[in-house]
Amino acid sequence: MEPLFSELKTRLEAVPPRAFHLPGVVLRESAVIVPLFLRGGEPWLVFEQRPEAMRQHGGQMAFPGGSRDAGDPTPLHTALRELREELGIRPESVEVLGRLDELPTLTEFRIVPFVGAIPPEVRYQPSPEEVAEVVEVPFAWFRDAHARTEQRQVRAETREVYFYDYGPHVIWGATARIVRNLLEVTRELPSFRR
Repeated sequence: MEPLFSELKTRLEAVPPRAFHLPGVVLRESAVIVPLFLRGGEPWLVFEQRPEAMRQHGGQMAFPGGSRDAGDPTPLHTALRELREELGIRPESVEVLGRLDELPTLTEFRIVPFVGAIPPEVRYQPSPEEVAEVVEVPFAWFRDAHARTEQRQVRAETREVYFYDYGPHVIWGATARIVRNLLEVTRELPSFRR
């Protein structure tokens, strides 16, 4: 394993992910994988832009993932299955580094995010029904970028919603919160501060 990914795996193992509990609210189980790869010794993230015609999250930027099927023994199985279905990346080619904090969505999902290293030479085979475009973003861009925020009403509360504008792409909502969590986890890691 690459030293950078080994360092991140050790950090994720040392910082237990927070579980999310909202008494009285039943959320649908889902999972995503945050694909990382190295290019020129630097980490990059892989996102998908969803097709506009999708019933849920149409046109949005997301990590590969989706609802947990009855046949998925664990959320990790869900994340890896979705990665294969959406981008054609085989589960055995992914080095799972660990989990990030669970989070709820406005569409009543509980997302369990996993971080996984994928081979840099992987060829995406995007599913046209689920992926309009594959977007690779250097991790350093998020570290150096300043997210903009907007106030939104969420369950009768006003909350800050984070947005990252990467060229024509807008990364926001649950996906932006996952990125922020990964930034927090890697803040003190020497390999991620170069």
